Amino acid sequence: MALRELSSLEKYLGLKKPNKYSTQGDKKVPVLQNNNGPPLVGLGTIASHLVKEAKRPNLLGDSAESRAVVQQWLEYRLTKLDGCTKEDTKAILKDLNLYLQDKVYMAGNQFTLADTFMYFGIHPIIVDLSVQEKEQYVNVARWFDHIQRCPGVRHHLPPLVVLRNRIYTSKHH
Repeated sequence: MALRELSSLEKYLGLKKPNKYSTQGDKKVPVLQNNNGPPLVGLGTIASHLVKEAKRPNLLGDSAESRAVVQQWLEYRLTKLDGCTKEDTKAILKDLNLYLQDKVYMAGNQFTLADTFMYFGIHPIIVDLSVQEKEQYVNVARWFDHIQRCPGVRHHLPPLVVLRNRIYTSKHH
C-alpha cells in the first residue's frame, strides 16, 4: 500500500520522473534509493523528501508549530493507524473525531502532507463502516469527504459516500 501512496503523492506533486522504490522487512517498509546519498527509508521520510523535491514546502507546514503537527500526524499514521486492529479503530475514530471538531485540516487551516497520508491510512477503515457508524464520527466523515474531493489526492482509491444528504420537512425550517 505504501508504494501506491508514494506513487499517488508523486502524481499529486507533479513530479515528472517517477522514483524507483523497493521494500524491506516483514512490514514492507518503503525504501528510495537516492542518487545523492544513502537510501531513504520509511513512508514519512520519503514523502517529506518528495515534497521538498517538488518545491512545495507549504505541504510540510508554514510555521514551526504546523511543521511539528504535520510530523506528529505522519508518525501517528505509521505507529497507530497502520496495522491497527478492529478493536483499535473505534478508539482511533473517537480521538480523531474529537481532534477534528474545530479543524478543517489535520494541521489547522491549511492542507498538508498530514491530510494526504491520514486520508490514505484511514480509507480502509472508512470503507468498512456502515452509514450509521460514519454518522457517529461526523467530524472525521466531514474531513474525509473534504480531503477525498481535493484535486489530485485520491488517485488510486475509489471515492466513498460518507455522509447522507438529510431531507428536512418544512417544520424543521
